[in-house]
Amino acid sequence: MEKETLDSCKRIQSKEARIGIIGLGYVGLPLVIEFCRAGFPVTGFDIDEDKIRLLKEGRSYINHIASSHIQGCASSLCPTADFSLLADMDCIIICVPTPLNKYREPDLSYVLNTTKTIARHIRKGQLISLESTTYPGTTDEDMRAILEESGLKAGTDFYLAYSPEREDPNNKSFSTRTIPKVVGGYTPECLEIATALYSQIIDKVIPVSSTKAAEATKLLENIYRAVNIALVNELKVLFDRMGIDVWEVIEAAKTKPFGFHAFYPGPGLGGHCIPIDPFYLTWKAREYDFSTRFIELAGEINVHMPYYVVQKTIEALNANNKGIHNAKILILGLAYKKDVDDTRESPSLKLMEILQKKGAEVDYNDPYIPMPPKLRKYKLDKGSVPLTPETLGKYDCVIVATDHSAYDPDFILENAQLIVDTRNLIKNFSSHLHKVIKA
Repeated sequence: MEKETLDSCKRIQSKEARIGIIGLGYVGLPLVIEFCRAGFPVTGFDIDEDKIRLLKEGRSYINHIASSHIQGCASSLCPTADFSLLADMDCIIICVPTPLNKYREPDLSYVLNTTKTIARHIRKGQLISLESTTYPGTTDEDMRAILEESGLKAGTDFYLAYSPEREDPNNKSFSTRTIPKVVGGYTPECLEIATALYSQIIDKVIPVSSTKAAEATKLLENIYRAVNIALVNELKVLFDRMGIDVWEVIEAAKTKPFGFHAFYPGPGLGGHCIPIDPFYLTWKAREYDFSTRFIELAGEINVHMPYYVVQKTIEALNANNKGIHNAKILILGLAYKKDVDDTRESPSLKLMEILQKKGAEVDYNDPYIPMPPKLRKYKLDKGSVPLTPETLGKYDCVIVATDHSAYDPDFILENAQLIVDTRNLIKNFSSHLHKVIKA
């Protein structure tokens, strides 16, 4: 396959290679933009007809990606829901969801169904690269088996690789191009082609020895964060009982110039990666008769945080001679983190569910999410309420779940009756101690 590999590298380097990206969400769309900017012909595949229509109109559906970026791709981008066009692609990148099922087990249905679709159109010489977060072995075991049902062999007839996405929506310091890219190949030739491809749009590519090593790299990155967030969440609960402000402690601790990295507590984990990725490894570990106790304990702590916030809210209401039943509660922030329109695994959704089950009347405000998107596990039938003095004043309690930059802490402090702050948004409240609860 040496000649074919050389020819493929030349097509990539000359920008002749046709790029197909499956899944045009928070991961796939930035890749589309970068490949278009680099001069490649790009076909974007998605089953969501609304996304296809908006892209054809030159409009973005992701808040932190400007429509001007989509318009700049007009001459080289073909958005489509016609997956038969996969046969025309030289390189196919998969960016589909990998959620958990209701038993908190990996749901690879999106990846495997996409792979089956590719297998119906695969041809010799193509590169197939998976970017979706998953457990080690997905690429060179599960995916490869499906693709080889076509009669073609990985590493001989087509190239197979894994390169974990590292998108951080609305990060002002790093972009798709400047975030180093880890790449693993099924064979050395597969790695060579995948490295050649990603090097066209990424400043620094990090080759590793195998697809499993690349898959494990992504899990380590996010398990590291999940475990440390669990630690500060647990300390938040403990320090609260001890009358210590965990936020003050973190600020003091991070002045140490070595040996400490600051992590911050919150109402629970959000986003597609951190709440989900650890469970992919704990599930896979059972195949090896291994119990990942440390990871599972961190998961338990983080999963419990919305319940802790609700309990603090109940206690705060009780202190004001009000019960949770029929209480009017406003959640500030539906997104999982500040200044984005991403609701994936947002703890705000769990907070709303728990509060409603306890009989509260719950609304939300989010400047980035005027209407809730389609959600897998939750059903919201009302949009964001306006944030006015009158609106804030009519609620028995306001819960700060996301610290969007648009939220003015002084405005909220002045107009809300009671505030449960999970993000340390309200800092100067010494004259309003009776109305601010840190949770």
